[in-house]
Amino acid sequence: MLGVDLGQGLNVSRMGYGAMALSHVYGAAPEREAAIRTLNGALDAGVSFIDTADVYGEPRPGASGPAGTNEELVAAVLAERRDEVQLATKFAITGDPDRPVRGDAAYVQEACEQSLRRLGVETIDLYYMHRRDLERPITETVEAMAALVQQGKVRHLGLSEVTADELREAHAVHPITAVQSEWSLWSRDVEAKVVPACAELGVGFVPYSPLGRGYLTGTLTRVDVESSMRKGQARMDAHFDENQAVVDVVRGVAEDLGATAAQVALAWLLSQGDRLDLPVVPIPGTRSLERVIENAASVDLRLDDDQLARLDGAAELVQGSRNISADPRWVSSGRE
Repeated sequence: MLGVDLGQGLNVSRMGYGAMALSHVYGAAPEREAAIRTLNGALDAGVSFIDTADVYGEPRPGASGPAGTNEELVAAVLAERRDEVQLATKFAITGDPDRPVRGDAAYVQEACEQSLRRLGVETIDLYYMHRRDLERPITETVEAMAALVQQGKVRHLGLSEVTADELREAHAVHPITAVQSEWSLWSRDVEAKVVPACAELGVGFVPYSPLGRGYLTGTLTRVDVESSMRKGQARMDAHFDENQAVVDVVRGVAEDLGATAAQVALAWLLSQGDRLDLPVVPIPGTRSLERVIENAASVDLRLDDDQLARLDGAAELVQGSRNISADPRWVSSGRE
């Protein structure tokens, strides 16, 4: 798979992989051996941009702080194939209900050192602030992250779910390589301000949940919703039936192309990057190696103007907010 310069000289595979799917958020986690096979299979398929976070994974009984078990899972592959991976991980979500997000300098340093230990590496290629600590200036957090670059522990800095103004503030302190936020056919709020700011500053965009947490694939059932973190999310719970109209549009284009709905949804995102003039590298997550290979093939799918117009119109059919938290400030659109 051809690579792309995400930003600041960080070259990554055109399609990434979100390793969160290998933990418990979509039901019981797969067996460790099966998860490692999927990760190795992703690398074999040319998907070398692997995304994880310190908070992903099943919390240990009695333990405090981020779970870290997803990073430990990724470490099993890094031990043998570190040179093949562009590694991204994140900090800031603490797992502590009394202080759910931290961006103070002491925590930034501690979180990075813990991630390095769990991952078994000396340097993280791309280190994200997972969520904004609203109790302190973003510049304070980014200054602490920049110190990690100076220490050789991190190569590139990223931010997740920031507003356009927050991105500009952060970028003035230290160059930001990528912004990671939800972006897909049915989650397009970032196109109003954040995406243009990224294009202006030369910052790449890494869409998480590019398949709408599986909904846009057309394979999701109500049982899947009830048994995972999707439960309670209005789009897939209260509006499950209404939003099938969105899937119908994607399926229609897929049938024209002899492709899958997932491939069409991912190809649309890649096309958006071209249309909006910035590098876009989606990170779909799946437990199935077959789906990894299917998703990777979307980089070769081309959509014509009519198909793009049909897909663009699907956003107008969406019922329900994308926010998964009761606090609207949890995502960038709640603070714009």
